[in-house]
Order: sequence, then structure tokens, then C-alpha cells
Amino acid sequence: MKFIKKNLSNILFIVFIIFLFTPYGLPLRATFIKGVSFVTTRVFSLKIDKNDRVKINNTHWKLVDLNGNSINFQDFEKQVIIVNYWATWCPPCVAEMPSFQNLYNDYKDEVVFIFLANDEKARVEKFIKKNSYTIPIYFQITQGPQEMQSNSLPTTYIINKEGEIVVNKTGAVDWNSGKVRDLLDDLIQE
Repeated sequence: MKFIKKNLSNILFIVFIIFLFTPYGLPLRATFIKGVSFVTTRVFSLKIDKNDRVKINNTHWKLVDLNGNSINFQDFEKQVIIVNYWATWCPPCVAEMPSFQNLYNDYKDEVVFIFLANDEKARVEKFIKKNSYTIPIYFQITQGPQEMQSNSLPTTYIINKEGEIVVNKTGAVDWNSGKVRDLLDDLIQE
């Protein structure tokens, strides 16, 4: 007991370093971020005001899925689309994936989901399998639309049927919230 009291600050410092800078801390960081994102999603609006929305001009964007099948973004015109940039090594990305999976389970027939991995294919496949995710994962073949360029992960865009960006959100969010579901329901009905 005397040892612990004497060295408590050193022990806490080592735990803090492990938490921040090693793979062992990833699940803990993701859990912490998930808790924070769930609170902020319920407090702040995600939707961009109609006057401030940007329309995507160039929709010719080629992507390939984990099985090697190619798609072109322009094939999804006049549909509601969710595009998420993510990576397996990104704690906020990992934190929001379960909420995306739940949203995908309920909206996969009405909304186009595009999860763009910024990672090695093998790592992505391992991550998806380990977590039993069924979300559609893609990699970019050509550069995406200028209006959806971001240097931050995760970044998520929700696009309406007119090709306007309705949500442009960087950071972890509870995508399975009532607020997001209400927004998607409204966009689907437009």
C-alpha cells in the first residue's frame, strides 16, 4: 500500500501515456468519444441552413468496394446519400461506427451509404469482420467532388436528392439519433 501511495502519480502518468499513444488505448478512447458525441448530437444541429447549402457540381467519382466492384457516384443522382470518410486507426471513426451500422440496418433500402476507407484494405477487412459490420465500404479510384474534400477524419456528408450537401460534419456523432432519423425521413419524402 505504501508503494502505491508513493508512486501513484507515476502509475497514472504511465496509464495516461498508454491511453493516448498505444493501440491498447484505442477502445477506451473510442468509448469516451462515443459518450461525448452522443451528448453533442442531441444538443447541436447538424443541418446546414438552406441558404448556405452547396450543390455538388461534378458527380463523376469512381469508387471500388472490398470485392473489387466499381461504382460511380453519379449513378446515385436524385437519391439521398450519406458519405463518410473514416479509418480503422481513428478513435472517433471507431466510436461512431456502431451507430452507423444501426442506421444502415434501418435505412439501407432508402438511402445510399458510402463509407470511404482511408486505410489499407487488409486492415479494413479485418476491422469489418471483427465487428460484424455489414456497411458498404469503398476506396476512391478517382478524386471526389471538390465540395466534399476534407483533411479530417471522420467527416460525414448527407446529400439530398437535388445534390445539395445538407450535413457536413467533422468528428464523431451519434448517427442513429432521432434527430438524424428525422432528417433522413424528411429528405426521403422531398
